[in-house]
Amino acid sequence: MAKTEDILRRMEELKTQTGVSRTLFAACPNSLSVIKASFRAAKRNNAPIYFATTLNQVDCDGGYTGMTQSEFTKILRREAAAVHYEGPYIVAIDHGGPWLKDKQSIERWSTEQAMEGVKKSYEAALLAGYDLIHVDPTVDIFLPKGEIIDIHIVAKRTVELIAHAEAFRKAHSLPPISYEVGTEEVHGGLADPKTFDTFLIDLKAGLAAEGLSDVWPCFIVGKVGTDLHTTTFDPDVAKELTAKVRPYGSYIKGHYTDDVSNPEAYPMSGMGAANVGPEFTMNEYDALAELEQEEIKHFEAGSIPQLSHITRVLWQQVYESGRWKKWLHGDEVGKDLSEVSSERQLWLVKTGCRYIWQKAETLVARQLLYDNLKYVGVNAEEVVLMRIEHNMDKYYRAFNLIDLNDMLGDL
Repeated sequence: MAKTEDILRRMEELKTQTGVSRTLFAACPNSLSVIKASFRAAKRNNAPIYFATTLNQVDCDGGYTGMTQSEFTKILRREAAAVHYEGPYIVAIDHGGPWLKDKQSIERWSTEQAMEGVKKSYEAALLAGYDLIHVDPTVDIFLPKGEIIDIHIVAKRTVELIAHAEAFRKAHSLPPISYEVGTEEVHGGLADPKTFDTFLIDLKAGLAAEGLSDVWPCFIVGKVGTDLHTTTFDPDVAKELTAKVRPYGSYIKGHYTDDVSNPEAYPMSGMGAANVGPEFTMNEYDALAELEQEEIKHFEAGSIPQLSHITRVLWQQVYESGRWKKWLHGDEVGKDLSEVSSERQLWLVKTGCRYIWQKAETLVARQLLYDNLKYVGVNAEEVVLMRIEHNMDKYYRAFNLIDLNDMLGDL
């Protein structure tokens, strides 16, 4: 049995025994700081950690983190060992589908090119030892503006990608992995119940036709009220979707769980797992901005010779990257960053920092900040990691995961 299914199976057994429901916490590893904080939080909470990484972040070309799939899994092993974390952790592709990697969309790759690119990414992930792949062919850049992709095409491409991954895995004698399918966003076409049901029916028939009746996703992404700009989870919808997928052996997975106002409702609604990502980038930015104020105070006192100007560097790097344009609202499209409200500017920069953490200028400014504060007795990296961990702890508590590792046994 694949690792993820094994953990889910044990969690279901524990629910039967104790009446306590649990939801797996998935972190989007958009920086080395988030990776380090994840293992420290997992160690402290004595619970599993799930890394959901997009192809924009980690891929054959290094992504914006600078890590290939094999480098990523090696770094995870190193950081787990650094804090003596010996519990289970899940390594997954998040949103692995054509044109969901920005490069493919910007360069307008053909359908064949985009599908082949995703397949190559899957292969590298499998060879690197990933545990799960989110198969997400819910975008088609060649559709007329405003038109949603046909759900039958989504199911067909999902089957094609799973079949390729399974053929490659078996050809290389690799262990079983898990799958996640669908998306919560409107472009995915799974927003209404009828379409959701159609997708499940098509997927089951398509996998059977490929001789893959024994392969079925453990997670199906559901539209449960949260998206990039909302923070309210809808437990009633989650319960309805859970009732649909549990007979298939699947669980509903939530995305955009960042800063959700009612995280404790996830396990009570039967949610299998939930992703959190941009929230931790913002935590990292806030910690660096706080540290900069400490740096300025010591500079003005004459104990630091040169300022890092870390926030100025971050704003400049995010602006020059152009990646902030991806998140502009409809009435903001075409505007320069300086032309949107100050509140939106700050949000765009803070969430956009994930794209530039590994830029040379950012790394130099951060190192100068850390070095400056070290000489006045401040462990700056510790402050950054603790800020991120504080929010991770919130999900470990709300999702009833504390000390779960003791109850999982040998997996």
